[in-house]
Amino acid sequence: MAQLALLPLALVFAGAFSRSAPEQLVGRWDITLRTPEGDRPSWLEVRRSGREALVGQFVGVVGSARPVARIIATGDSLRFAIPPQWEEGTEDLRVEGRRENGGLTGRMTFPDGKQYAWTAVRAPSPRRQGPITWGAPVALLSQNSLTGWHAVAGDNQWIVRGGILSSPKSGANLVTDRSFGDFKLHIEFRYPKGSNSGVYLRGRHEVQIEDNFGEEPASDRFGSVYGFIAPSEMAAKPPGEWQAFDITLVGRMLTVVANGRPVIVDREIPGITGGALDSREGDPGPLMLQGDHGPIEYRNIILTPAR
Repeated sequence: MAQLALLPLALVFAGAFSRSAPEQLVGRWDITLRTPEGDRPSWLEVRRSGREALVGQFVGVVGSARPVARIIATGDSLRFAIPPQWEEGTEDLRVEGRRENGGLTGRMTFPDGKQYAWTAVRAPSPRRQGPITWGAPVALLSQNSLTGWHAVAGDNQWIVRGGILSSPKSGANLVTDRSFGDFKLHIEFRYPKGSNSGVYLRGRHEVQIEDNFGEEPASDRFGSVYGFIAPSEMAAKPPGEWQAFDITLVGRMLTVVANGRPVIVDREIPGITGGALDSREGDPGPLMLQGDHGPIEYRNIILTPAR
């Protein structure tokens, strides 16, 4: 998972839901948090549980999807509180919001007492409308330069030599200058023992890269959609070997083939993962390679866009 200056907003809802609470609160919401350092993304799902409760899950600025237990809903308003996870401070994180112009608006109070305004819009449909055809494959990596890429969230430590893109130490993430909608992606990578990286699809959905050889599959390990979807099996090779993902993303329907083995097949990505660039799930977005969790190398990054 990526580490940004602003720590995540993990949450668990507290309270009760009455039958009179508006159905308009139920659904998935793409959140934008307004901070002095700039906008930060989050995500929220609210759903019914039985007759009288609302439950769901939440993703903060960084971290994984968090289960939510209960919400207090009154008219067009909601509120909830959770214990701190990665945030600074010891108090609960408190959230208040209300319906406004078809979306949500409100404020969040962090465990250290800082408050930030936020707005949210409904997440778009996960499925593409209409048939899909594929264009010509595009090589995204030059032989000896970072042409077509730029560093974010830190000073650039990435280098390219002989077609191999390297991050020798923890530092900035690397983002394509171009944005993409639906696509197929082939990407190869290699890491040393204990290292960690990730490929953010459209800059929002992280497919996890981590030294998990010999471990059980999980939603925060190699081949997962971080915090959301566990791979069907652990396909990681030992550290020090070249490995590959073949990824197809159409709408938010995802297939991941890791080292030749299908581990996620036509699954819906519920929402953004921690460390996302933004929460605008309906828009095209860049690829982002995580560089803040240890050494990593990439090569043969080939993207085939949809027409």
